[in-house]
Amino acid sequence: MNKSELIDAIAADAGISKGAAKKALESFVEHVSGALNKGGRVSLVGFGSFSVSNRAAREGRNPQTGDSISIAAKNVVKFKPGAELDAHVNGK
Repeated sequence: MNKSELIDAIAADAGISKGAAKKALESFVEHVSGALNKGGRVSLVGFGSFSVSNRAAREGRNPQTGDSISIAAKNVVKFKPGAELDAHVNGK
């Protein structure tokens, strides 16, 4: 499912226009991104939790040449599914 298909599904389920569904989805993404950017955590009970983790700098290899390369440290977003989502995906 891509973004436009998700907007169509939200609009149909909620009985709202596609424009309103698009604004709602964009607002959700903006607020989750903002909270994570501040180092926070976003928890949606039953769905899951988004958090930020720091990945340390490390050495890697260029697969074409085999040369060692330095990979910089960076923040990465992690998602941990909630129990209801996990059960739904696994057919329980």
